[in-house]
Amino acid sequence: MKKLNKVFRQVQRKVAIFDIDGTIFRSSLLVELTEALIHKGLFPKSAKKVYANSFKKWFNRQDSYEKYMNAVVRAFIQNIAGVRRDEFLKVAERVTAFHHHQVYRYTRDLVQTLKKKKYYILAISNSPREIVESFCRKEGFDKVYGRIYEVGKDGRFTGKVNYEELISDKSKILRRAAEKEGLTLRCSIGVGDTESDIAFLKMVEHPICFNPNKKLYQYGKRAGWEIVVERKDVIYDAVL
Repeated sequence: MKKLNKVFRQVQRKVAIFDIDGTIFRSSLLVELTEALIHKGLFPKSAKKVYANSFKKWFNRQDSYEKYMNAVVRAFIQNIAGVRRDEFLKVAERVTAFHHHQVYRYTRDLVQTLKKKKYYILAISNSPREIVESFCRKEGFDKVYGRIYEVGKDGRFTGKVNYEELISDKSKILRRAAEKEGLTLRCSIGVGDTESDIAFLKMVEHPICFNPNKKLYQYGKRAGWEIVVERKDVIYDAVL
């Protein structure tokens, strides 16, 4: 029996890796969290001014979504120092409780299908790890990676980001997870929506560009990757 158990442990699980914001969640966890922190008073109201103009330009299709998100990141980093982590966690839980049904049908169903096939489901996000864990726990993910903001001995965030180089390179995270969890990239699946996901999509056997932005669409088209679009109640493969 011991020998048989050893054989079972040596069998590597297949892995599926998902970006979260805009791929599983129909919005951005960081945006919703930042708005909630402002509403709760943990961030000042002035924090919204950092990204208000970028949001308006993106909403009116006068500038890119990436610039808007970069502005939200700046607002978050500028205001997270001094916030108590326990209060932060309460807000994160409320945000995920309110938004956890707001997911795309295609990726939601794909996660459930892959779980039945015993895939190891991995999430990578540039949103804070606490809210990524809270959201993905409800979706049944096995492991999540998000930005790790340092917490001091007083239980408050210092404003420093730990392991930033690692989280900024999603291919390194996938490689690290595969080694740590004993996963195989054979028959692996990856789903992303922007060019920042290209690095890990190149590593998997079956990359999927889901509702891709222009740069990822162009790259995926040249590479012959599957491109899937979900619009309202219609899901279809984009013509290559």
